[in-house]
Amino acid sequence: MKAAVYYENGGPEVLRYEDVPDPELRPGGILIDVRAIGIQGGDTLHRSRAPLTAVPHIVGYQCAGVVKALGDGVTEFQVGQPVVATMGNGSHASVVSVAARAAYAIPEGLSIEQAAAIPIEFGTAADCLFEFGGLQAGQSVLIHAGASGVGLAGIQLAKRAGATVLATASSDDRLARLAEYGCDHAINYVRDNWVEKAKAITGRGPDLIVDSVGGPVLQQSLEAVAYRGRVISVGRAGRDDSRQDTWPLVAKNASLVGVLLGVEMAVNAARTKPMIERLLADAAKGELRMAIDTTFPLAEAAAAHAFIESRQAFGRVLLIP
Repeated sequence: MKAAVYYENGGPEVLRYEDVPDPELRPGGILIDVRAIGIQGGDTLHRSRAPLTAVPHIVGYQCAGVVKALGDGVTEFQVGQPVVATMGNGSHASVVSVAARAAYAIPEGLSIEQAAAIPIEFGTAADCLFEFGGLQAGQSVLIHAGASGVGLAGIQLAKRAGATVLATASSDDRLARLAEYGCDHAINYVRDNWVEKAKAITGRGPDLIVDSVGGPVLQQSLEAVAYRGRVISVGRAGRDDSRQDTWPLVAKNASLVGVLLGVEMAVNAARTKPMIERLLADAAKGELRMAIDTTFPLAEAAAAHAFIESRQAFGRVLLIP
């Protein structure tokens, strides 16, 4: 099969398009002919710094396609059925092998390309907002990186839940588009002091802040959140590993919670599996929108990663094998 692989950590240029052996079909698992790969922010982060689990290494958390083969004991899927799946790594390939429990049937009315931009994005957003963020109707939430896949998912889910939604992005063009997804107040964090603007809009600071950037932005989030508010740390897109001073939370009886959907999927699949199935069903009914910025051939994975890291994308970038 073909795959985008690398032999060492680094920038997008380390990715190579090569022939590699087909993955093994395992008992309780399925093989998927991949038709669309939703590149996650974590994919670029892993490529740049995470330990390689094999050499060559195939990065990637999520892809969608059709079932190619069924392992022993698998009865919930059929060969030829459209599915989307999550994994620890390996999505940047033309064929993947996953446990059947990590795959989701794609409902009628939802394309394979759309499905490739749902489980991690919308599942992460839902956990940040509700399971760990405790967001309720009438409250306010600020979502950093509003034009990202998780950001756009969070804006829609928060608005649907009756919250006042604030979001940040780096360009006025992208900020203007956020209103289409339910954003009430868009803030240009490059030009404006977002902490002051968020406090001015809400009167006391947001009740909940979803922070996927980390570093200095996370420190500002701790300072901006309202009394008894919650800050969710869900990533380090800024690639800054500095530690934060949590004292600003103490004076406000506020809290900081870390969220990582992949761990929750492994530990609490009985909750996350039906949650993601509901999100897929809502998307199939047109209640949720997937913003797909552009697609690249799998052979151009390096260019796709570079485009994502340029911070020009609005929503997801897909790879097509």
